[in-house]
Amino acid sequence: MISRSTSMLLLSPLVVHLLLLLAIIQHSCSLGTYSSSSINQTAKVPYCRPDQASALLRLRRRSFSPTNDSACTLASWRPGTDCCAWEGVACSTSTGTGTGGGGGRVTTLDLGGCWLEISAAGLHPALFELTSLRYLDLSENSLNANDSELPATGFERLTELTHLNLSYSDFTGNIPRGIRRLSRLASLDLSNWIYLVEADNDYFLPLGAGRWPVVEPDIASLLANLSNLRALDLGNVDLSGNGAAWCDGLTNSTPRLEVLRLRNTHLDAPICGSLSAIRSLVEINLEFNKLHGGIPDSLADLPSLGVLRLAYNLLQGPFPMRIFGNKKLRVVDISYNFRLSGVLPDFSSGSALTELLCSNTNLSGPIPSSVSNLKSLKSLGVAAAGDGHREELPSSIGELRSLTSLQLSGSGIVGEMPSWVANLTSLETLQFSNCGLSGQLPSFMGNLKNLSNLKLYACNFSGQVPPHLFNLTNLEVINLHSNGFIGTIELSSFFKLPNLSILNLSNNKLSVQVGEHNSSWEPINNFDTLCLASCNISKLPDTLRHMQSVQVLDFSSNHIHGTIPQWAWDNWINSLILMNLSHNQFSGSIGYGSVISDGMFVIDISYNLFEGHIPVPGPQTQLFDCSNNRFSSMPSNFGSNLSSISLLMASSNKLSGEIPPSICEATSLLLLDLSNNDFLGSIPSCLMEDMSDHLNVLNLKGNQLGGRLPNSLKQDCAFGALDFSDNRIEGQLPRSLVACKDLEAFDIRNNRIDDTFPCWMSMLPKLQVLVLKSNKFVGNVGPSVSGDKNSCEFIKLRIFDLASNNFSGLLQNEWFRTMKSMMTKTVNETLVMENQYDLLGQTYQITTAITYKGSDITFSKILRTIVVIDVSDNAFYGAIPQSIGDLVLLSGVNMSHNALTGLIPSQLGMLHQLESLDLSSNDLSGEIPQELASLDFLSTLNISYNKLEGRIPESPHFLTFSNLSFLGNMGLCGLQLSKACNNISSDTVLHQSEKVSIDIVLFLFAGLGFGVGFAIAILLTWGTSRSLSLALQTVAMSYQGNALSSTRPATSPNQLQYL
Repeated sequence: MISRSTSMLLLSPLVVHLLLLLAIIQHSCSLGTYSSSSINQTAKVPYCRPDQASALLRLRRRSFSPTNDSACTLASWRPGTDCCAWEGVACSTSTGTGTGGGGGRVTTLDLGGCWLEISAAGLHPALFELTSLRYLDLSENSLNANDSELPATGFERLTELTHLNLSYSDFTGNIPRGIRRLSRLASLDLSNWIYLVEADNDYFLPLGAGRWPVVEPDIASLLANLSNLRALDLGNVDLSGNGAAWCDGLTNSTPRLEVLRLRNTHLDAPICGSLSAIRSLVEINLEFNKLHGGIPDSLADLPSLGVLRLAYNLLQGPFPMRIFGNKKLRVVDISYNFRLSGVLPDFSSGSALTELLCSNTNLSGPIPSSVSNLKSLKSLGVAAAGDGHREELPSSIGELRSLTSLQLSGSGIVGEMPSWVANLTSLETLQFSNCGLSGQLPSFMGNLKNLSNLKLYACNFSGQVPPHLFNLTNLEVINLHSNGFIGTIELSSFFKLPNLSILNLSNNKLSVQVGEHNSSWEPINNFDTLCLASCNISKLPDTLRHMQSVQVLDFSSNHIHGTIPQWAWDNWINSLILMNLSHNQFSGSIGYGSVISDGMFVIDISYNLFEGHIPVPGPQTQLFDCSNNRFSSMPSNFGSNLSSISLLMASSNKLSGEIPPSICEATSLLLLDLSNNDFLGSIPSCLMEDMSDHLNVLNLKGNQLGGRLPNSLKQDCAFGALDFSDNRIEGQLPRSLVACKDLEAFDIRNNRIDDTFPCWMSMLPKLQVLVLKSNKFVGNVGPSVSGDKNSCEFIKLRIFDLASNNFSGLLQNEWFRTMKSMMTKTVNETLVMENQYDLLGQTYQITTAITYKGSDITFSKILRTIVVIDVSDNAFYGAIPQSIGDLVLLSGVNMSHNALTGLIPSQLGMLHQLESLDLSSNDLSGEIPQELASLDFLSTLNISYNKLEGRIPESPHFLTFSNLSFLGNMGLCGLQLSKACNNISSDTVLHQSEKVSIDIVLFLFAGLGFGVGFAIAILLTWGTSRSLSLALQTVAMSYQGNALSSTRPATSPNQLQYL
């Protein structure tokens, strides 16, 4: 078998690290047990049968073609020669006459690792004439990937088959039904390439769903007749349609299974306890899925378990530590399950562990010093989360002289780099990441001569990059990003390391001098990755001219200006996979021919000065961000080439004309942001109707779009956020939106919608943000008097904005009590409303603009603690509902500019998180309730222009409000109005309202709300509470003009929402 070395490509500041990860590295350890390592060509066998030779020759002619890169030539496959002696072929020696009997029948066909090119037609049916086959290995072929489907029929004829390996052969489509009839199968391998990206903290995520996915929607049916199966590998096969049934489907059908590998199979379900019923299990590998719930304690009862790999899932709860009592256990990898808890046990000297990886979990307590008892340990990865206490690492780790990989992370790790690291002279990988270590790098690091991977990032290391690093001539990877390194360093210094292929110096305090190219630099032609974000660079390095195979480039957040030179495109067009040039001053046009690049997966050119036609990404591109530039047009065929794209952002440009319908050909699109451009015309109907089953976020705000919203959304609508605000859309809201059961945010403010209040939207169970402001809505709000009271309950609503419409009638007291999410907090929710994507761990933060504290504010992210009701500027009459006081999570209430009458309810005094209250310009009467004086967080109050009377509360709290809060109430008196209550006189002050412009500048991507992953900090989350909380933000606010309402300083529970 031919193996391919792992290719590691590192990109930062997301530090995106591309791995063409071959599971074959693990196959050689386990599945090889069930594979023939070689064919004994010297054994005496009968001359092969003519029908067998004929079938093989047709198979070669119609299916396989050797290339210059092939490891097998098939030169021995010649007519008239003994096929049993051909390369990769073995025959039976029996003389029987049964179904599979008789000498000269082909029993083995092993073309694994040959790297033959498979024809576009796929496997020829001649293969299935070899009905005596017992061993079939076609793995690692289709080098140039023709994207062929597996034959739908034919496999059922191979009834003698015990070993079937079609891995890494680029087949696609469903698993043929005939395979499930092969009851003698002992080993089945249909795994495929897994493309992974690595974020700042070595958090690996699959890059998309795979280029050639195989699908199996019913694993129980696949395995029902395969009771003899001992090894199963479905890595990168799409099993998402199985739900929770995946686990029982295994346990009910494969009682003899020893090796189970389901890596990156899109499983989103628990691990069932019945898995432990397969007592023969030796290896369980379920990495890179979305498995949730607890790890069954019963796994500790598997007597032969040697390998347990559960990394990169959503598992939670206590890890069953008694698993470590299994004497046969060699590998435990539970890393990147952020909610797994527990305390590592003391380890005995009898342990067989060679790998212990539990970093980036919620395991607590000190790292046990008994870890030194693990004498066989080769790889150790542990974390020490701060949790309020900090600890030094146990020096006993330094006794593990056989360690080749040490990975330590967590803010609880403090001090300087431990001196005992000098004892680990066998280290090949040394990683301290996301930690509290500080100080300069010690000189003893220059003695770790075997180091090939040095990763010291996102800590507090300082000083200059030490010169002794350049003595480590075996270094292949240097990753020093996000520290406090200072000084000026020549890029050429690193090119003198003969094996270096990955360099990341991003986000320090360095000034990197790019210099000129020197032909003596040995590694430059093999350089994979160069990441120099925020390195004070003013031009592209001349060195790039000579990097013919560079795959990852990150020059973001520098001062590079001018056009991208033609030589750059000439070099990059065939090799570059990930490119980040964002936050520079590039100008002019961009692209190479009609398509920017055929092979790039990720392209970020945002925040530059590019202009002209928007560049067209290639067919492999999955993330394309060209926002915040000056592009003026989008080609009509723009979407025709976007077969793989998932995330497309082109906001804040000058794009004009109509949105091209071709964009609907991007059938993998999850997020589309075309906001803040100059698009005209109607929204293409296909954009909402044909794409509604997969598009998650559609943001078209801030254009000049008109017409009506399309009204034929699919029943399996996938929209989670829709923003059509600030356009010219008219007509009614489409009733087919009720199919969008995942919709959380709907914003159509400032349009021309002519409709009644959409009670029917209460059927959307996840709706949290509903903004209908500034349209032409009419009629009553809430359920009709004669209608079903339960037909209009917005249980999840947090932001409710009906301002500036023509609504009228009473505000119903009982109706507000149905808004349960304004009463009680929901546990285990992320703090920020965002949509999260597997691709690069991206989050898209939902935005909205509302009037808050008397100002029009655009929230470029919405914290779930923002709870607001705004019904201002309508024609509501009657009393303010007392039930508003039950909505105790409210932070803002605006009922101004209506015709409300009666008293201000004293129940509003129960809103202890209220920051803003505006009841101005109504007909309210009576006194100001004393209870309002107890609202400690209230910083904005406006009750002007009513008919209030009596004394303004004289509490210290109320004395901070100016007279602007109380104007136009002739009967009020108090210090704020400079009117003594025993000498009331007329005091009228003109009232003007100006909007306050507040610019919220996030450290990531201001206004865009999308952390593309090329910034210092990225929020990597899979599900609730898995946030790494890396979103360090800097916020700038500018105030212009004066608000009508009075604002006073206050310590706000929601202050971080926008401050």
